Amino acid sequence: MKHPITLRINGDDYRVAVDPWRTLNEVIREDLNLTGTKHGCGSGDCGACTVMVNGRTVSSCLTLAIEVDGQKITTVEGIAPSGDRLHPIQEAFIEKGAIQCGFCTPGMEMSALHLLRQNPSPDEEEIRRHLSGNLCRCTGYNKIVEAIAACAEKITEKDA
Repeated sequence: MKHPITLRINGDDYRVAVDPWRTLNEVIREDLNLTGTKHGCGSGDCGACTVMVNGRTVSSCLTLAIEVDGQKITTVEGIAPSGDRLHPIQEAFIEKGAIQCGFCTPGMEMSALHLLRQNPSPDEEEIRRHLSGNLCRCTGYNKIVEAIAACAEKITEKDA
């Protein structure tokens, strides 16, 4: 039996009826057509499906949609301030060449956003530790770490 739920995703309310076993990832991608969030391993190991629920990162492939009924969810589509401008994290990923195939990028950017909200001036070790739940098979992580550090530097300079 399907359950009606309301999801507040990227500031918009969605009312959907879902089977109790459907994951947040499935609902976001298949029902709401927000395909920026990827479905990678399906077991919470790769981080490609990372979204934020009430400001905390979660693996959307392991989160049942009914568990987040009424919660505030942010996907990669919702981090840019408008459809015209990229978020500074997204700009830094492009500038530093931190995107290869791009499959891991949405999850990496969501994890980076969470980190920078907690600590706007992380060191390299903290960045690497915070990304430990995200796998990338293309870049070797160095450019991703550089992009996050560069973004942190811009944010810090802007606040100074």
